Amino acid sequence: MTPPHHTSARTEFRILGATEVWVQGVRIPLTAAKQRTVLAALLISPGRFVSDVWLAELLWGASPPATRTAQLYTYISRLRRCCGPGLRVVRRHRGYHLVLGTAWFDWAAFQQLAEQGRRDLVKQRYAEAAASLESALKLWRGPALSDVTEFLSRTELPALEEARLGAIENRMAAVLALGRHVAALPELSRLVAEHPTRESLRGHLMVALYRSDRQMDALRVYEQGRRVLQEELGVVPGTALRALHRAVLLEELPGPAAVEALAPVASGPGPDAAPEGAPGRVAASHQRHRGPHSPWLGLVPAMLPMDPVGFLGRRSELADVLEVLRGSRSGYRAVVLTGEAGAGKTALAVRAGHICRDDFWQGQLYIDLRREGGGAKSPLEVLGCFLRALIPERGADLPETLDERLQLYRSALSRRRVLVVLDNAVDARQVRPLLASGPGCRTLITGRRSLASLEGVRGVRVGRLEAAEARELVVAAIGGARLDAEPGPVLRLLELCDGNPLALRFCAARLAARPRWPVARLVARLEQGEVRPEEWGEGSHDPLNAMRAGVLELGPFLRPVLRTLARGERGVFTPAAAARRLDWTEEHARMALDALVEAGLLGSVGESDGVFVSPSDGPPAAHPAPERYRCSPLVRLLFSRPAQGTP
Repeated sequence: MTPPHHTSARTEFRILGATEVWVQGVRIPLTAAKQRTVLAALLISPGRFVSDVWLAELLWGASPPATRTAQLYTYISRLRRCCGPGLRVVRRHRGYHLVLGTAWFDWAAFQQLAEQGRRDLVKQRYAEAAASLESALKLWRGPALSDVTEFLSRTELPALEEARLGAIENRMAAVLALGRHVAALPELSRLVAEHPTRESLRGHLMVALYRSDRQMDALRVYEQGRRVLQEELGVVPGTALRALHRAVLLEELPGPAAVEALAPVASGPGPDAAPEGAPGRVAASHQRHRGPHSPWLGLVPAMLPMDPVGFLGRRSELADVLEVLRGSRSGYRAVVLTGEAGAGKTALAVRAGHICRDDFWQGQLYIDLRREGGGAKSPLEVLGCFLRALIPERGADLPETLDERLQLYRSALSRRRVLVVLDNAVDARQVRPLLASGPGCRTLITGRRSLASLEGVRGVRVGRLEAAEARELVVAAIGGARLDAEPGPVLRLLELCDGNPLALRFCAARLAARPRWPVARLVARLEQGEVRPEEWGEGSHDPLNAMRAGVLELGPFLRPVLRTLARGERGVFTPAAAARRLDWTEEHARMALDALVEAGLLGSVGESDGVFVSPSDGPPAAHPAPERYRCSPLVRLLFSRPAQGTP
């Protein structure tokens, strides 16, 4: 029972993905979620009357409105109008009954093909079984019932998903019986990562590995499954999986039941290809743009950049982040790391992500939300990147609208344990659609702004490094002997870098590349403004690009304020000092300073984030510090030379 892709088909109903109705090849828009819910509920109950009480519970849960009967009638009437004669709904006994007639329904077609494949498998007709089951699984366009109410999805989706997984397991059994174990390995690896407690899938993966001369890997897969079952469910592997483990261990596993030669997959239509518009041609086109050619097939997304080498300090901040990511701090599903430019927010996020990799074994997603030139990436673009990795079977076949991609993204993460790292976030509007909503997922965000409007997000401030940590960072690059030879210039270098990790790494790299340079020479260049902004980007993307973009995002009122302060205030300054330099009132200056702090372009010096203290300065004063601010070395550098493209 194949889907009628040609235009002669009158009506098609689809729930294996978005809920859709097609009439004579044209998709009928169903804009309301409750309207789609009523249609899906009737489709899932063929041949049965669905009572008003049950429909109301699927639409509104346990507290339906008093006007539920009238609203149900309205939804049915709208469905009849938009779907035409192909939708036959009968009203009787305070309920509704959908008569499908000759209309095509993807769930019914799937069930018929899956059952045919199961019967062929039992009768050892493996090629026929694989073909029927592959046709059945191609009908799934994504998570089923992805756009109906949560009440219907929670009630009916488990049965549909169980049927899909059963068909996958049967297809894998047929594929392995045909000797296609090498080709099946990538998909089986992904399936076991997604469903670690499905013993049948794990057994199929063990068989494929064993027949690929990877006995040790097969045994390792069994041991991983044993631990998962014990830790998550408190049970041991079943009889079948234990018997398979023994057969692999003793090298007694038999070979494929019916080895066949596989025909190569055509890369394009041949001379005998079906004409444009025919069912075979459409199916072939659909296949070319989906899973088999996706580079993500068989892979668990692991997008984190390389774990930072020589990561120092940040013990308190790292502990706060891990507390949220590992779920020990209830009430938070995300962390946002804020701080001024060059503070090391990205390094801290990546380090935390690598520490938690085993906690998020079903994937780690990462993306830089700023383009190389400084512009912001759109949520639509980012969701496309993530969905291609999470659902590689879809390939390029993704929804075009943000809302549809968002629904698919949430559905894909609903039952997975995935970490999402969003680097260099611009604002809450960009981040909100990308938050991982699944109960086992967490989101880690970095940005200059606090994103205070996001719900369930813990803020962690990334300040400057302490004096000892700053020195240790430079020592790791050039050695302690070189620093010990020039204690005065080294102390001045650390003061100029102001505990900013990016500035410290730049200076350390410059000294390492010029072993004959005295530290005093680099200090003199920094003090005299002879270090050009473009030098900071040597061998990498210019780290000042994002800062330039941030300055350009400031309003015309704030941009000259930052320029004046960066060129005139080299150390810590108070609102009163800023007011004198700007020739403003102190209150007016304080408002501008706070806005620049929120934008991440100015540092606020508090009790826990004070001035840079050298080891010889002794302990800080006991009395509370007054309100103070400072420009980071990177901001001062950005405004040091107007001719270099300063905003």
